[in-house]
Amino acid sequence: MPHAIAIPLAPYRHRWLVFAAMLAGEVMDVLDMGILHVAGPALEHELGATPAQLQWAVGGYALAMGACLIVGGRLGDVYGRRRMFLTALAGFALTSLLCALAPTMHLLIVARLLQGVAGALLLPQGFALLRAVFGPDELGKALAIFGPVMGLAAIAGPVVGGGIIAADYFGLGWRFALGVNTPVALAALLVAWRCVPRDPPQALAGEVDLSGAALIAISCGLLVAPLIQGQEAGWPLWAWASLGLAGAGFTSFVRQQRRRVHSGRVPLVEPGLFAKPAFSAGILGMGLFFSAFIGMQLVFTLFLQLGQGYGAGEAGLAALPLTGGCFIGSGLAGGFLLERIGARVLQLGAVLQIAAVAWLWRALDSTGFSLTALAPALVLLGVGGGMVIASLITIIISAVDEREAGSGSGLLAAVQAISSAAGIALLSGLFFGRLAAGDPAGGYRLALAAQALLLILFLLVSFALPVRSRATATA
Repeated sequence: MPHAIAIPLAPYRHRWLVFAAMLAGEVMDVLDMGILHVAGPALEHELGATPAQLQWAVGGYALAMGACLIVGGRLGDVYGRRRMFLTALAGFALTSLLCALAPTMHLLIVARLLQGVAGALLLPQGFALLRAVFGPDELGKALAIFGPVMGLAAIAGPVVGGGIIAADYFGLGWRFALGVNTPVALAALLVAWRCVPRDPPQALAGEVDLSGAALIAISCGLLVAPLIQGQEAGWPLWAWASLGLAGAGFTSFVRQQRRRVHSGRVPLVEPGLFAKPAFSAGILGMGLFFSAFIGMQLVFTLFLQLGQGYGAGEAGLAALPLTGGCFIGSGLAGGFLLERIGARVLQLGAVLQIAAVAWLWRALDSTGFSLTALAPALVLLGVGGGMVIASLITIIISAVDEREAGSGSGLLAAVQAISSAAGIALLSGLFFGRLAAGDPAGGYRLALAAQALLLILFLLVSFALPVRSRATATA
């Protein structure tokens, strides 16, 4: 449960250098969620990647990040934001190098999992660092830069990855896309070492709930592993048992957090959050939305490369309509829609995405494949997605008390990463199943059907959220 960090009355002298170092680290962290989306053929050719191994290399990063995000924030409370930020930057530099040097898919997967752990330690420290170094007059300016840049990084991974792989710098291809993190992280580490102010551990934050952290990490693994390996193995009994154990593990985590509070110990997550129906519905809705949105991002690039013969650079550029649509939707939601219609913006975004999925399905059924014919639907899909992404966390957090907002935000970030990993596993697994039968278009349509189902469920769940957030209610 993160502790409040006071905003200094006077700004810190090196605040913009701290901001630059923090932004570099956080952008790398988020960008790497999608950096390998267009690397499938290259990994298959160079390392002999199987479909399941590709899913682990792409989704394993998000899985490890989501599983460790909550404890990453707690470690910052206990050991200090500066110490954890420096440690995470060093870890991210090292694990990125290990990814770039991996001689086999098995070692690449292990390195990606470790990179995700480093990312989970890095990401929660950013906002706390901003609040620690900026005065109240400049904090808003910093956040005005931070938000859009992070939003761009979250959806630009395939575009950036495709450009780097296509350019084939020094003949390294996908290895350069991962290894370039290392010098960037080391430069940010040097700046942070000299400029980030020291912050002693919070007086009330004396321990880390390691048992709770282990329970949530194991449960995440039990959820995602069968979605990858189970589909390839024909859904044996162990896969269903693993999914059941994952559900039991998440339930046990909630109960364990309640026991810690009752015994006077500090939990990883404020358990009172789960007693609020709107917040619980928000958690479910976030899982459904990001499973659909992020999973389909990967399937689209796989379809273009493995089904239509596009190169990495072409597949990355083909994601630009979706990226541009996200910016439009985010601007509309943040500019006036969220203030005027509150949570109804989520239903609007979901309806637009469902319509876009139907449009994509129809375009695929037409004679011949044309990316130009798909582009308008991709823009519409991005607009709907941008509306949801820009509004969802704000609306969910409005359902909880102010003292629970920090804990709730951390949990939502973890759910976003975990559901992204689950969506990558589920939707790409459906695509690979039809690809093996020589029907890539059928695989894409099957993934589109799954995406539509997830979006319909999200639409239904969104009606359980409060229509007006605190911000809009007081406007």
